[in-house]
Amino acid sequence: MDRSSKTLCKMRPSWTLLLLLASVIAFADDASYEFGGHTKLRVIGQSYPDDSLFRDLVGSSAADAAGELRLNFSAKKNRWSFHTDYQLLGLYSEFLPMGMPNDGRRLFDFTKIISEGSDNAWLHRLDRFWVGYTGDKTVIRVGRQALSWGNGLFFHPMDLVNPFDPTTIDTEYKTGDDMAYLQYLRDNGDDVQGAAVFRRNPATGDVESDEGTAALKYHGFAGEREYDVLVADNRGKTVVGLGGVSSIGGAVWRADIVVTDAEDETRVEVVTNLSHSWMWNQRNVSGSAEYYFDGDDRHYVAGSLMIEMSPLWMVTPTLVTNVNDPSALLQFVTQYSLGDNTTFLGSVNIPLGSNGTEFGGPESGIPNRYLSFDVGVFAQLAWYF
Repeated sequence: MDRSSKTLCKMRPSWTLLLLLASVIAFADDASYEFGGHTKLRVIGQSYPDDSLFRDLVGSSAADAAGELRLNFSAKKNRWSFHTDYQLLGLYSEFLPMGMPNDGRRLFDFTKIISEGSDNAWLHRLDRFWVGYTGDKTVIRVGRQALSWGNGLFFHPMDLVNPFDPTTIDTEYKTGDDMAYLQYLRDNGDDVQGAAVFRRNPATGDVESDEGTAALKYHGFAGEREYDVLVADNRGKTVVGLGGVSSIGGAVWRADIVVTDAEDETRVEVVTNLSHSWMWNQRNVSGSAEYYFDGDDRHYVAGSLMIEMSPLWMVTPTLVTNVNDPSALLQFVTQYSLGDNTTFLGSVNIPLGSNGTEFGGPESGIPNRYLSFDVGVFAQLAWYF
């Protein structure tokens, strides 16, 4: 029996139980249902400077394209619930292997390639698949789901499971992971959340504790202020975090401090931000500024303004800066509602900085060649149903 067959056998008992519970809930006579989804068509264009290593590989510019169909299904019966999200993806890219979704590290392999070429692929996958129980004070969910913790707006040191990159444009859905999640609600409004994320060693295919995450987070209130206390074992490292949210005048202040203790080092990350909303020239404006220390002597400052040009049109200039280099990425993001169910999302991305800097282009290891980019564009059309 080969490794993939052995892995499937190891998965089968837990997978069968989860599927059985989902089927009972979804097809019960008195269950309630919700169905929806979207299609998205996305094009990314990227240009490269003369000294870019990417220019040597693909030329002065490259274009990637992606099409997605996402089907979301939910069922509820009494206190039980079931949710699944199916994705059908068509991808085209000069760097396709680097952008291919895969479940090599996850407990379940819910991603299957339909066809694959050198620069194109069709695949389908389950991005959500969980069964849940909701009691008077307890919420339990088991299966593939998403989890977001912490108070960062651009950088997310307390978000231990699949945090978004600070320059990600489409953040509507976070990629799911296979986990058990528990939340207990206290009478005073505080709550305790726990999560156990199961991952495989990609070299062996075995589920290992040093690859997974086990975490507890307490969320409490102190007057009008909120606070979080995190204790976790993340990929074999001990993590302790403390966060808080408070109102300062008309603004909202947030902060997280996260300490990661490994055998060879202790890493301290700090993120703090301030956000405020106001009226400018009869337009709604929301501004945010954030500072982040990554624990490796690098300091970042990021900021954005979300300007409501009209009830249907939002413009968001964003700047993410590495203070040490210095270098930065400037993004002009626009979102326009074309109809009740159709939205356009676009962005122009401009890297700023000299060769050898993070955003200007890190060194590639090849003399006079850098991992650098020129101006890039992102365009996406989404239809919801």
